[in-house]
Amino acid sequence: MAKNEVRRRAIADAGLLVLARDGSRGLTHRAVDQAAGVPVGTTANYFRSRDALVAGLVERIGERLMPTAADLERRANAEPGPALFADYLRDIVRRLSDEREVTLALFELRLESSRRPDLEAVLGAWQRAGFDADVEFNVAAGLPGGRREVALFHYAIDGLLLDRLTSPIDPGTTTDEIVDDLVAGLLPRTAAR
Repeated sequence: MAKNEVRRRAIADAGLLVLARDGSRGLTHRAVDQAAGVPVGTTANYFRSRDALVAGLVERIGERLMPTAADLERRANAEPGPALFADYLRDIVRRLSDEREVTLALFELRLESSRRPDLEAVLGAWQRAGFDADVEFNVAAGLPGGRREVALFHYAIDGLLLDRLTSPIDPGTTTDEIVDDLVAGLLPRTAAR
């Protein structure tokens, strides 16, 4: 495998663009080469097979959607509670919305994984590890809710993003208002007080 990590990330970013723009069927090494503006065959030097390319895209999605150290530090000393929980959720939704191509690419991969067990194994393991990390973070930060509530928020945020990135059912309501309503409706009543 080629070792230039800057180029590898740029190629993976081009792959995410292709996936978001053209869907799973459009994701080929040649299409990624073209989107990245690199010579034909370059993507294959970094990702030998389509499976390796997809695994690289999953890894890059995680890198691009990760919260910044500054975002985490800013909230580290805040009082745990529903307001802080809502602030974290708004940040997650903001990152997913700001990285529109990345989020659409992730949705494309999730749809493809429903038809390809090999992809489901890779993507599912990545998703479950992320979910476990979210639960662990929530508990360590003293935030309200446990594993079930974090799962409910994952389900709700996925639906919210699908709505906002495609055809919103209620475009007049802000995304922050929806997040606040989700927090109020999904957290245990004792935590919401």
